[in-house]
Amino acid sequence: MSKKTLDNATDTGHIHVGKGLNTGTLGVVGSTIIGLASTAPLYSLAATLGYVIVAVGAQAPLVFVVACIPMVFAAFAYQELNREMPDCGTTFVWGAKAFGPVVGWIGGWAVAVSAIMVLANVGEVTGKYFWLLLGNEEFASNRVVVVITSVIFMAIMTFVSTVGVQIGERMQMILMTIQIVAMVAFGVLALWHALDGSNTGSIAFDWQWFNPAELGSWSGFMEAVLLALFIYWGWGTCLALNEETKNPRKTPGRAAISTIVILIVLYVGISVAVMMFAGFGDTGFGLTNEANLDDVFSVLGGVLFGPWGWFLLLGVMLSAASSTQTTILPTARGTLSMAVYRALPAKFAELHPKFKTPWFSTTVMGVAAIVYYVAMSILSEDMLADSLTSMGLAVALYYAITSFACVWYFRDTLRDSARNLWMRGILPGLGGLMLAYAFIQSAIDMINVDYSYTVIFGIGGAFVIGVGAILFGFVLMGIWWLRPNSKVYFRGESLNRDTPVLVPDE
Repeated sequence: MSKKTLDNATDTGHIHVGKGLNTGTLGVVGSTIIGLASTAPLYSLAATLGYVIVAVGAQAPLVFVVACIPMVFAAFAYQELNREMPDCGTTFVWGAKAFGPVVGWIGGWAVAVSAIMVLANVGEVTGKYFWLLLGNEEFASNRVVVVITSVIFMAIMTFVSTVGVQIGERMQMILMTIQIVAMVAFGVLALWHALDGSNTGSIAFDWQWFNPAELGSWSGFMEAVLLALFIYWGWGTCLALNEETKNPRKTPGRAAISTIVILIVLYVGISVAVMMFAGFGDTGFGLTNEANLDDVFSVLGGVLFGPWGWFLLLGVMLSAASSTQTTILPTARGTLSMAVYRALPAKFAELHPKFKTPWFSTTVMGVAAIVYYVAMSILSEDMLADSLTSMGLAVALYYAITSFACVWYFRDTLRDSARNLWMRGILPGLGGLMLAYAFIQSAIDMINVDYSYTVIFGIGGAFVIGVGAILFGFVLMGIWWLRPNSKVYFRGESLNRDTPVLVPDE
């Protein structure tokens, strides 16, 4: 046994080694930037605000606040688990340590499949807005051109992710700055014109927009919450890059909380300003006009920005493009971790000799997303839209797994202090229950054909895609289970409550 190996041995005799990733690359600011970029805040709000308003009307700001609550509680779970086990496998590792190999594997799969669905949708937006930005509406409405352009962008971002986290961080700094400036400018201009009376459809601010008693439909509320969960999704990237972060036990958790706080301020503030300016009419640029639901911001951008409308288009395109890269990053590191613990073939654990990145995992995620996107585009553009809705099921599932894993893993320490009770027990437990309920209720609602754009086997397409994707994970797990190389994982030998996580020494 080498001296290096002996030096990495713990007091219990376990060997403590890293995965070979480029450690100490990200600080708090860089980690927060990447977390924000993963959520694609400008695109996410633009794509969902109209549908949230259709579902709950003027209570849209309330929905954004409510959807944030389980995310904050889940973030506490991530923070506590990361302090104990700063492994880039996140939900996969924590779920396996708390509940065993099967739950861990499905948690890891849920992370991967949700990322693939998101990549397909943000890739589509990037390709479309690229041509809109160039003023070529003919190409922007041509499905073949948009798909080819989107695939090219996805391939480029996959390559950037392979080159390394540091270059990605620098790129995201620039992209996020443009995106935030565009968002803030949009919100300020909307508020300004709402107050100056230039739009006859403008309405006054009303505190009743935050009143739960004004909700008209519980199913509509749950539909809106699931959509809102999507626009917060992505902050977990901070945790997935923990092994490449300075002070990996503390920095990622702080960055995740910071990301969520920034998002809630942006989402609530801008949604209120837009509602005040546009109103709830079903004609013109009213927020219930069905022609504007897919992208409220591009409709209003020309009115608010005038000749500078291109800047908002640029912001939306960069929002989607940056999210493409930052969505690949955590997913590739999740599959890397799964391979290290023998939950996937060893090939997924291979690192690039120069860049110290999981090149094979990154490539596979990029290719999988491209194949999924092209397949959905060929089958139906509506199926692509349904996949975005159904993605919320996978997100709710793995966030719930993480939240419950926190409670169960730390169960013996909950009575040690009031802090432990709240931060490791009560708050993560409440977050897990809320997310589990959102998963179950949304899955039931998705069965209804009126919930989706497509009908498959006589039921809603969103249900078939969302639940089908999760069940497909069990099939893949079963196939790997049959392989001899998997036995060490499924017997609980490579990863269990007592095994040390394979993270770099601090």
